[in-house]
Amino acid sequence: MKRVLLIAASVILSAGVFAQQKKAEDVVKFKEMAYDFGKIKQSVPATHSFEFTNVSSAPVVIESATPSCGCTTPFKPEGPVAQGKTDKITASYNAAALGTFNKTITVKIAGVDLPVQLKITGEVLNADAYAKYESEKTQAKPAKSGR
Repeated sequence: MKRVLLIAASVILSAGVFAQQKKAEDVVKFKEMAYDFGKIKQSVPATHSFEFTNVSSAPVVIESATPSCGCTTPFKPEGPVAQGKTDKITASYNAAALGTFNKTITVKIAGVDLPVQLKITGEVLNADAYAKYESEKTQAKPAKSGR
């Protein structure tokens, strides 16, 4: 009897150890995992949408989208995303602080053990520096020929 219980416990333990974990890429396919805003003007919020497609054989639920700080606000789909359908997680950065930024949004997908990390980066410039940047950018563009 002890031998049967020991063998049964071993089989159950082995099955748990070798069970394949579902990976995010088996469930959803993001068009991109990172986005660089480049240079943005201070106090003008910047927004980007991370599109994804449900590549699984069942509806997918985005349980949460958690920002790395209070300066970033993510918006996720509220309901299930049907098989083969595309949706988005939108990240809005408030651009209050000057300087470079590198923020993450941790996305938890129902039934997937490891969350997905989406990244946004950029540099916030004050109004004068941004105006100078825009002016230099405009001057650097080659003139179009009238042919």
